[in-house]
Amino acid sequence: MSDNPPSPKGTGAAKDLLTAPIGADGPIHDKDSVRVIQSAPGEKQGVALPNSERPGYSAVYRNAASPDKLIQSSHPLVRTQYDAFEYSVKKYPDRDLLGARFLVDPQRGLWSPYIWQSYRTVAERRTNLGSGLCHLNDHVIKNPTTEQYAIALFSQNRPEWILTDLACHAYNLIVVPLYDNLGPNSSEFILNAVEAPILVASLNHIPKILSLTNDLPNLKVIISMDPLKSDSDLPDQSKEDILKAWAKDRSVMIYTMTEVEELGKQHLRPHNPPNPSDILTINYTSGTTSSPKGVVLTHANFVAAIAVAFCHLPRSSNDVVDVVLSYLPLAHIYERATIGIALAVGAAVAFYRGNILQILEDLLEVRPTAFTSVPRLLNRFESAIKDKTVNAVGWRSSIARHGLSVKLQSLADGHGPNKFIWDRLISKKVRANAGMDRVACIVSGSAPLAPDSHQFLRAAFAVPISQGYGLTETHGGCLVGQAADFTTGHCGPPTVTTEVCLKDVPELDYYVTDKPWPRGELLIRGTSVFREYYKDKARTREAIDADGWFHTGDVAAIDELGRVYIIDRAKNFFKLAQGEYVAPEKIENAYLAGCPLVQQLFIHGNSLEAYLVAIGGVQPLAFAPFVSKILDRHISPSDEAALQEACEDPRVIEVVLAEFEKVAKDMNLQGYEKVRNLKLMVEPFTIENDILTPTLKLKRPVAAAFFKDVIQEMYKQGDMTKKLRT
Repeated sequence: MSDNPPSPKGTGAAKDLLTAPIGADGPIHDKDSVRVIQSAPGEKQGVALPNSERPGYSAVYRNAASPDKLIQSSHPLVRTQYDAFEYSVKKYPDRDLLGARFLVDPQRGLWSPYIWQSYRTVAERRTNLGSGLCHLNDHVIKNPTTEQYAIALFSQNRPEWILTDLACHAYNLIVVPLYDNLGPNSSEFILNAVEAPILVASLNHIPKILSLTNDLPNLKVIISMDPLKSDSDLPDQSKEDILKAWAKDRSVMIYTMTEVEELGKQHLRPHNPPNPSDILTINYTSGTTSSPKGVVLTHANFVAAIAVAFCHLPRSSNDVVDVVLSYLPLAHIYERATIGIALAVGAAVAFYRGNILQILEDLLEVRPTAFTSVPRLLNRFESAIKDKTVNAVGWRSSIARHGLSVKLQSLADGHGPNKFIWDRLISKKVRANAGMDRVACIVSGSAPLAPDSHQFLRAAFAVPISQGYGLTETHGGCLVGQAADFTTGHCGPPTVTTEVCLKDVPELDYYVTDKPWPRGELLIRGTSVFREYYKDKARTREAIDADGWFHTGDVAAIDELGRVYIIDRAKNFFKLAQGEYVAPEKIENAYLAGCPLVQQLFIHGNSLEAYLVAIGGVQPLAFAPFVSKILDRHISPSDEAALQEACEDPRVIEVVLAEFEKVAKDMNLQGYEKVRNLKLMVEPFTIENDILTPTLKLKRPVAAAFFKDVIQEMYKQGDMTKKLRT
């Protein structure tokens, strides 16, 4: 183990995987391997297949680099996630793999440096743990099945999460992750659906599960990632005594992970490697309107995700050992794919300390070589950088404003953000202050990144920032923007593992014959697309048609270069009193992109009302100085009470609605698409109040019910924009 981030050594892992994969007796020729794809400016990135149009459907589009076939793997010998990890273990046994920091002085808030476990150590522990899981299932639970069965996982990101995941791969078990902040109803639903006999969980979640065990007939064993004993325990009143007594009363057994690893050592089993068609995971999507759906993903789906990374993302130089920071929820396929790819290339995975507010300190300690993120966090970086540069005072800020304006103009001209002098004076310091001085690329996913934010971050960091699009059903990214494409607003072309087409949505007036670009519901097919929804044939038939196309529910347009723009949501629309169909997500995205004062927005309307109202969550860093001028008093971005008071001031509502009117005009919104009344709050939608899913998607029916009185009051007040139009 080492106490510091892995130092640069050896050869770049990505290149190694392509030239000497598992089972190879000698070097593999380059012709067997996929390579990073970049199109020259103006060249097509996606191409329409000849004669592939059908009535009501667009042509089928594939990546321009592979129009004749869909890629299945980064190399023919890497067929499962087990294969990919085994390669890294054999190639890099002494490299650091899993790293974590530990709280050593709670009173002073002092943390240890990163403590690392090597690939060799993790592989050995993986075998012990997997053997222990199988022994418990066969001889303690006495589960008679010879088929794949589920192991549930319930914790925040930590090394033991990955260790359990790897153990399941080695013995062909199915991993079923539960979101760390999942409610009891969803937990019960998922555990019963997959009939998991074993749950591996962090200690803080065990009481929640024990309280449900009367309604969980299949759950027989809970394994704690944490010790059950501590020095502060009183005699006969330890956590272990209390939890085991409670568990015994519920006919459930509790073990620690250490005990199960030791059990596995005593009853070692040979690995039972999976086949590509075997189930890797059942990932439950956090439903916005109904019960969660279990997305069945296979090892073949995962291997396609590795190919996406190799083909579409820039790599570190060959003398750098890759390091990533794990902080996005591992129960989300976005982070799961990121970490799986990292393990496949011999990278190190450092875990954040569990508090997103401390992520900057973790980044400075880790100095990752790649960074996957979401707009919500990237917007925080943008605000912090602006506060130190363009919004600051003094001669240094004047230099920063000029330098960034030069870089932004270069981006607008299509030449990229890199300017030698300004990179050294500005971007080098920005990256170092954010712990990103070694980052080769940044990827944004999960939600749209505002175009202005995208360009500013490109200019500030001077590294490729790609926006992607993916779903649980596509095992992560199926559209990825090219690093050398400096335009914004799109998600790039289809990856080499997928093909896409569009389908007419007449209810919303989107047609594949639209000009200048075809528009319609986005359909996806390919090697990364899921098999089915677990035990849910009706939803599966609804999502995957007879030709194998997955209907995403998102409305897209495809430009002349084959790049895909997500412009609306086909499945979330309603009708107003005069018969107009409204797509709320399109309108929300327009206002959010054009008005930096708000970072959350819920558009509401129904067939009894003639216009739209909205509830908005303000962006404190932008909102505070804005309302300070309106109210003629200083309001701090951190003063939540003062911010909320400002939100309720009629003068503020009037001015923000005026800003909304400007956005509506700039975005060419129709009259019926404009917000006519508005309620502002500091943070109206959270996971805790059940309005956001664990993946931060808005639950519209829940939001409408939660804010029913607020919505009724806005309609009583009437159209508050009338005075703006007189």
